Amino acid sequence: MARPPADPGLVLLPRAIDAAGVAAVAAELAALRPLWELRYSEHRPLPEGQHQRPLLRPVYWLGNWQFACLGYYEPPKKLHDKAVQAEPFPPAIARVARAAEALARQRLPPPWIPRGWCLNTCLINLYGSKDDGGAEVDAARVGAHQDREPGPVASFSLGERALFQFLPRGEGAPVRTMWLEEGALQVFAGPVWKDSLLHRVGRVEDKRRLDLEPRVPGFRTRRINLTFRYVPPEHIVPYARLGEGARRDVRGYVATLAGSSPFWAAARAAAGEPASPA
Repeated sequence: MARPPADPGLVLLPRAIDAAGVAAVAAELAALRPLWELRYSEHRPLPEGQHQRPLLRPVYWLGNWQFACLGYYEPPKKLHDKAVQAEPFPPAIARVARAAEALARQRLPPPWIPRGWCLNTCLINLYGSKDDGGAEVDAARVGAHQDREPGPVASFSLGERALFQFLPRGEGAPVRTMWLEEGALQVFAGPVWKDSLLHRVGRVEDKRRLDLEPRVPGFRTRRINLTFRYVPPEHIVPYARLGEGARRDVRGYVATLAGSSPFWAAARAAAGEPASPA
């Protein structure tokens, strides 16, 4: 394995949150209803050479919802009419976000933290196995990528431990490999760990045969990861103020969310749409 760079931009606390804190987060997650999203819009031509497909796993977002089909922060950079205002963090998840912010400010160089930075968005990724005609198909991984939102990124893990790696662009061995255990809090930032290297989840163990809440039909969840990032407030648009094209792209998702979320039901009503799914 390549020698890790001499850089202060990576912090990992293996047991940052105690058992009671983990249980409180798990209880809040159990009340959510994750979505299966399609990668592209059903209303616009697909990018050349691409085909429509669902995301590998169910997701839920808090703070703002970055619907896959809208492509927030995809190259070329897309910023406006792309990040939709979503539910605020519930209390236990908010405590994790504040702990991650404090860790970043204590351990990272101040120039790496943008003015106004706070962890105001949370992607909840469910890692597990999909039911394919009675056979389990593993979906507990994510390919090499970067998080392009400004400032430090934090992640918090529940369930089985995951193999997490930082990699160079192109060919090359991983620069750093680590196991993220339940209760682990990881923060990374700066020109090396965040801006130069890619990162991925190579696999998730299945030693305990977990089936975590929230339950998703046809999917057995064995790990949940909360990834916290910063989206500048001027990029976050209430659903009712989305442009017509963007609103059309996500209307079906929002209708589904409204069936279990008072926040999204109110967002539909503000846009002059029925408060419950059609």
